[in-house]
Amino acid sequence: MLNYKHLLAMSDDTGMLQFSQLSKPDPTSGYTLDDNARALMVALHMEEDAYLHSRRYLHFLANAQRRDGTWSNFLLDGIYYSRFDSEDSIGRAIIACAAASRSSWPDLAALGGRLIINKLTDLPAFTSPRAIAYSLVGLCNGNIPCPNAFLSQVVRRLADFLAGRYEFTSGRRWRWFENYLTYCNGILPQALLCVYEFNGNEHCLRIGKKSLDFLNDTLFRPGYLSIVGNAGWYQRGGRIPLFDQQPVDAASMVFANWQAYKVLGSREYLELARLGKRWYEGENIHGLILADKTSGGCYDALTQDGVNLNQGAEAVLSMLLSELLMEAANDSMPLFLDEGPVPQLDAGASC
Repeated sequence: MLNYKHLLAMSDDTGMLQFSQLSKPDPTSGYTLDDNARALMVALHMEEDAYLHSRRYLHFLANAQRRDGTWSNFLLDGIYYSRFDSEDSIGRAIIACAAASRSSWPDLAALGGRLIINKLTDLPAFTSPRAIAYSLVGLCNGNIPCPNAFLSQVVRRLADFLAGRYEFTSGRRWRWFENYLTYCNGILPQALLCVYEFNGNEHCLRIGKKSLDFLNDTLFRPGYLSIVGNAGWYQRGGRIPLFDQQPVDAASMVFANWQAYKVLGSREYLELARLGKRWYEGENIHGLILADKTSGGCYDALTQDGVNLNQGAEAVLSMLLSELLMEAANDSMPLFLDEGPVPQLDAGASC
């Protein structure tokens, strides 16, 4: 049974707080759209009081959405601030609302779908590759209350953008969408693999596989995952910075490889998803465990000197999402399965 103690400690009637000081929630850090979107995806699969927790986080997303469909990414002392808004946070909200739209609770399903509709026509104007990828994962997996032809058109336009970025930037030794690897890299190939699952686009399948294989070759070492550090990120032609490694990036690799296993049926991707999940358990460059079993939290980063002992929302939610995904796989995975239908969460998810 998963440990939700820290998630619940970080949450109140408003939503989930952003940061903690060690394991103590920091009410001065405010609330973000990103974190409450991830919290919603976790809550939808909780064993107890799933509806109550899911409603809380979904209502946070609803309250953060403005009349024009845009979202505020930051709430502090009852005031929504626009200076922290980002396309990426909106993309994560789209994924979470899509998950809600597939729930068995009619009110949550209706609200999740309605929040997506409020923003749907604006999504093709996005310019952030990750925001587009997040949105694609949500649109391809949600129960969106709009005509299928229109939804298919939006998905196609967003997928064409990502495919175009790949074709413009990639080379023989650099099979990627940008001239750098930064955060949550796995969402880009994951999105194109979701598009293939949605509409059978073989071009998206080829690019999704090539880019994920490149990412796996770059980040996995014998026996462990080594994430791109945030100290300058990994620039094309440069060296990969080793630190700080963020928990959200491990989850991104777990979900991308799981999606590849779902689509392609190769056990190699399943094993890489499992290995990525074990990054939290000590199979990383330091051999250090990031999960705090006492608090139920997750340390914020793997640093050059060890770990960042703070336990913010992003870290614990990324860990819980990875655990939920692998738990769903292990609970219903046929022995010696080589290919064929495999289990999944209620809707496409990501970090």
